Amino acid sequence: MSTDAIPEQFTGYAAMNEADGKALQLSRWSFTPKKWAEEDVDIKITACSICGSCVHTLRSEWPSPTNYPLIAGHEIVGTVVRAGSKSGHSVGAVVGVGAQGGSCRSCDNCNAGRENWCLKGMVGTYNGKWEDGSVSQGGYADYVRTKGHFAIAIPEGLSAENAAPLMCAGITTYAPLKDLGAGPGKRVGIIGIGGLGHLGLQFSLALGADTYALSHSDSKRADAEALGLKSADDHFIVTSDIAATAKKYAGFFDILIVTANAPEPPIESLWLPLLKHGGTVNLCGLPEGKLPGFVPQMLVGRALNISGSIIGPPAQIKEMLEVARDHKIRSWTNAMPMAEATKGFADMEAGKARYRVLLKN
Repeated sequence: MSTDAIPEQFTGYAAMNEADGKALQLSRWSFTPKKWAEEDVDIKITACSICGSCVHTLRSEWPSPTNYPLIAGHEIVGTVVRAGSKSGHSVGAVVGVGAQGGSCRSCDNCNAGRENWCLKGMVGTYNGKWEDGSVSQGGYADYVRTKGHFAIAIPEGLSAENAAPLMCAGITTYAPLKDLGAGPGKRVGIIGIGGLGHLGLQFSLALGADTYALSHSDSKRADAEALGLKSADDHFIVTSDIAATAKKYAGFFDILIVTANAPEPPIESLWLPLLKHGGTVNLCGLPEGKLPGFVPQMLVGRALNISGSIIGPPAQIKEMLEVARDHKIRSWTNAMPMAEATKGFADMEAGKARYRVLLKN
């Protein structure tokens, strides 16, 4: 596509205010994208799935205030229609964009290939600030402009529907699994089978770990087995009785990946007791409430670790996409037209998504 065919203004579905506890209403809204730079790409969006972070941002529930009007969306797949000379892409390439649209590319972390830990602050794909002072706008739109370094080529064999949720939910679970050494000889528990957990479960299995699913009820057992969990009767753990679970599986896991965002994750009463000496519980789902206090003696006496994880750098996203292709990782999506974005958010907040609402142009 020539640059003449790209509109000067992009159009998407924006929250105009925080909704003040009411149902989110997204309105069609046009905006002028950031000033073009030769590091940039313009992407014609094919699909963008809804992440829980989008809901929190559009409701202005994070510490950083939301800049309204705002178009969210950071699980984007589309086609490059304009490519800067320094973008690393060509027109026609199919790419994905996750939660990060830019970084300084010069600090120690960026130079070490950990751009998601940029010491000067990563630029979010939406609600971030570009170098020209404009607010970044996300993927519930017809086009998105972003830094080419953070647009990752989608391998052949991965459809847009499959790849879109991988750009955030996929890397959010893959990164801690890989960083913590999940693989043969390691026993891994995925806590919560939802938008993040259904992908984390598959990635843990793909990496060769002895993988278990942990859920507060039995309702996801069949889904876990359909996702590849072997012998779900043995590898699916219902945690509703916290004391009984902590006793039965004491010292059982090397790694626990917490994907759930319950207000009070039972870290001290359940997750820490389930770890082997030297084990790690990793939080990759952001809790809605404050974490309860934990007993320091548990950490010191058994050399336990509590860690957090936020997405992953471009090189790791590329690796993750290749693993997804090679191991046939499947995103479970409910697709609907982009024009039905308001309904998509209502379904997401009502818990109807199994396991990602996907908006398509």
